[in-house]
Amino acid sequence: MPGSSSARRRRLLVSGNWKMHHDHLRAIRTVEDLGLRLTPAELDRVDVSVHPPFVDVRSVQTVLEDRQIRVSLGAQHCHSEDSGAFTGEVSAPMLARLGVSYVIVGHSERRQLFGQSDEQVAGTLRAVLRSAMTPIVCVGETEEEREEGVTQQRLGVQATAALGGLPAEVVAGLVIAYEPIWAIGTGLTATAEDAEEACSHIRRVVADLAGAQAAASVRIQYGGSVRPDNAAELVTQPDVDGLLVGGASLEAASFAAIVQNTAATVDAPG
Repeated sequence: MPGSSSARRRRLLVSGNWKMHHDHLRAIRTVEDLGLRLTPAELDRVDVSVHPPFVDVRSVQTVLEDRQIRVSLGAQHCHSEDSGAFTGEVSAPMLARLGVSYVIVGHSERRQLFGQSDEQVAGTLRAVLRSAMTPIVCVGETEEEREEGVTQQRLGVQATAALGGLPAEVVAGLVIAYEPIWAIGTGLTATAEDAEEACSHIRRVVADLAGAQAAASVRIQYGGSVRPDNAAELVTQPDVDGLLVGGASLEAASFAAIVQNTAATVDAPG
């Protein structure tokens, strides 16, 4: 199985997607609190990113830099073009100038609520890469698709549309997030076995597209009603390389607990 034997050579990434929550004052308080709760030892073991709304990005950047909090700044979306007459949109170069490291691309809410197509996801991914940031590319199936038994087919179509044609060395550095749509904000969570099955399949798709080395290197997160009490079980699966956290990332205490429980599964460096 591509990557399974090398799973712990991939550094875990825990990402908090705040969605449309927190004004800039609440964002400042949340990230300050998070910085106080996470220890250097925990941040030696795992990577962490927070993805605030656009209006909060500058405020969060300032806190992270001024307080030297070792959490990466992320964004939730951007346009596929670097500039233009696109009222209400934000470009990848704008985010890069603010110190953004990770950009979520093709989240199910962007696909379902705003009509983002597979082609637009692919274009956005490449815009993020042009600005030297790392895309977190989301793929996932609906409840109907799951019941029809086409989960693997759907994941394969989405991953192929997003990654097809990219050089293997680029694919190796990406992050893919498996987010079963039926588990987002519903309280339902895929079992650890379900998450592993899906992430392992995504890794096989990557191997077919870009080769075994890229598949062994690419990080694949799980996202969908992640909580402190299920984080460790999820990330101990060999092909689950981190977590994309929604509601539980809005409070510093719960998000820090997820990071801490994830870090506890990783041996200390050295």
